[in-house]
Amino acid sequence: MQEPSISITNFTLNIHSPLKAPMPALAVLGAALAAGGAMNAGAPTLADIPAIGQPWPGQGGINGGLVAARGDVPEHYLIIAAKDIGEHAWGGYREESKATSKTDGKANTEWLCNEETEHPAANACAEYQADGHHDYYLPAAAELYHCWVNCPEVFAQDCYYWSSSQRSAYSAFFMVFGDGGQDIGGKSTELRVRPVRRLFI
Repeated sequence: MQEPSISITNFTLNIHSPLKAPMPALAVLGAALAAGGAMNAGAPTLADIPAIGQPWPGQGGINGGLVAARGDVPEHYLIIAAKDIGEHAWGGYREESKATSKTDGKANTEWLCNEETEHPAANACAEYQADGHHDYYLPAAAELYHCWVNCPEVFAQDCYYWSSSQRSAYSAFFMVFGDGGQDIGGKSTELRVRPVRRLFI
């Protein structure tokens, strides 16, 4: 007789039980689901997740809210560093950069940090560390807007913040948290910088 199989996430159980006797199969399924829960025991539960705008213990900053999956980047929480890390120029004035994504600040930051031209804002974010985490980056324009939508109060309201999204050889996008406006500024201008990182669940 053909053996039924039940697929659970990333593995398959072969249940050696006749189809006309479902109870053993259900028992095995229950055990498998329990085991799956044990495998994810390290993942935070809803009770562990702080309110948006509040510090997330052990994660190096503030809960900036859930970001939907996009392209190759799975769904994740955006963790905002607890404080600004000074004012820095974007860098590379008059030079084209490959950091053009409006949504993927991590990819932008990697481009900027590996280009021959100095990019102080991105470098400062990449060097930032907190709670043992060293995977911070300069947020893209859409990620800064996400921060404004979810918890603008954790940013200085009267200051401009650089994004990692280039607009042209001469300018890049920045965010104003007082009114949620986005604009472009010359790359040699020094603006505030706030690192972020991703927490995958």
